[in-house]
Amino acid sequence: MLTLLHNPRCSKSRQALALLEERGADIRIRRYLDDPLDEKELRALMSRLDADGSALVRTNEAEWKALNADIEDPDQVVRAILDHPKILQRPIADDGQRAVIGRPPEDVLGLLD
Repeated sequence: MLTLLHNPRCSKSRQALALLEERGADIRIRRYLDDPLDEKELRALMSRLDADGSALVRTNEAEWKALNADIEDPDQVVRAILDHPKILQRPIADDGQRAVIGRPPEDVLGLLD
């Protein structure tokens, strides 16, 4: 089963969900703004991504810019996302072994292989 960290207001997130549904994927949708990840979940997610922690942050968000946090410091990235879930990049598909950021949305299909 895939977990999709999803924001229904985001077009890329909606596109990723549609692509997964079209292929009949078994999906658990987690609306991370309503049900934020805790620190343990966030750190585990970071370890499953084929990217550094900086890829998890929407650096154009005002909340991120106001923090003056170091994007290269995983602890600061985690703390920022915990305090401001809105800055978490989206969508993210996670199969428990690997996770991918759906930018572009088609990238989530790599977990179906």
